Amino acid sequence: MLQVPDSPRTGSAGTYYLVVTSNDAPDSFPVLRSRDLGQWELAGFVFPEGDKPGWALDGEGRSDFWAPELHHVGGEYLVFFAARAKDGGELAIGVARSSTPCGPFVADEKPLVADGVIDPHVLVEPDGKAYLFWKHDANDRWPALLADLLHRHGELTVGLFPDLARQRTASLCQTLWPWIRTLPPMERFLALQPLVEAVTSDFLPFQQRLGGLVQAGMRQQAVSIARDVLEAMRTPIHGQRLAPDSRSLTGPREVVLMNDRGWEAHLVEGAWVARHGRKYYLFYAGNDFTTADYGIGVAISDSPLGPYAKLDGPLLTSTPQWSGPGHPSVANGLDGQPQLFLHAFFPGRTGYKEFRALLTVPVAFESDRVVLR
Repeated sequence: MLQVPDSPRTGSAGTYYLVVTSNDAPDSFPVLRSRDLGQWELAGFVFPEGDKPGWALDGEGRSDFWAPELHHVGGEYLVFFAARAKDGGELAIGVARSSTPCGPFVADEKPLVADGVIDPHVLVEPDGKAYLFWKHDANDRWPALLADLLHRHGELTVGLFPDLARQRTASLCQTLWPWIRTLPPMERFLALQPLVEAVTSDFLPFQQRLGGLVQAGMRQQAVSIARDVLEAMRTPIHGQRLAPDSRSLTGPREVVLMNDRGWEAHLVEGAWVARHGRKYYLFYAGNDFTTADYGIGVAISDSPLGPYAKLDGPLLTSTPQWSGPGHPSVANGLDGQPQLFLHAFFPGRTGYKEFRALLTVPVAFESDRVVLR
């Protein structure tokens, strides 16, 4: 969410701009605008059909244009986004530039960050320094690794899944793995979703059981795959300073957040850093976005690149009205006070390409916490 203020003399909050995930649609990243946060109009697309970045895959069932953010950086309007690279199909972060918030946008010739990364976010400091945050999308890897491990070493299933229902789910996925492995990335992701939920519903104990089997000395091949699974279950959020021209990164690269709480399960993602006074508040989503366990957490630091201290438990979780709140952002509302913007599903209708609504809730920043107003 980008808020572009009017002249102070107007007394208006200005214009709000929202750029939206488009997956594999012909026109990528709709740009919406509003002056009252109630009525929105389509102002264009970042990448109209036939005008995609040269480095990115395009086409139905091939492309994934995700998680765009629009920011005013160094006198330009920049859209940071994730897309699949033609070279290998890995997710990468790109940048598109315009002199206006509605475009036209021109994409940089190559990604800013590559090799399986998503959810770019930019914090612009009052002095003009800018920082990029992003997620290493390792959770895209471990379900396939685990299915392969169980297919090769079916004797591990009972020990890893003591609950009978989860055990049956794992057995089905390991049996179907030779077929599942042939599917395109997102279809494979969806086919393995039952296995993901069997693991994430009991995540920390599962990690301990898998780690225990590694320590107990399985066959070498199994140990190697199991270690890869455990490593891929860690999904760090990185932060690094943007160069003045926003075409490269400079300075040290830091891990600012890691999934290490039970409610987060196998991932943290969708970071947004808001500065208030001398504190930095990192909002993020945790757990699996296709389930009602997805939620929003907060961590606080004295500097943009951390270290960050997480608050106890999530700030927002599912309700009877909305399921899986996630991917937060912060802007001032019509009253000039901070608002948390997020998306969520209708209950019972979570999943890839399901409808998610834009929601907002007023928040207040305190030195050691964030509260809902």
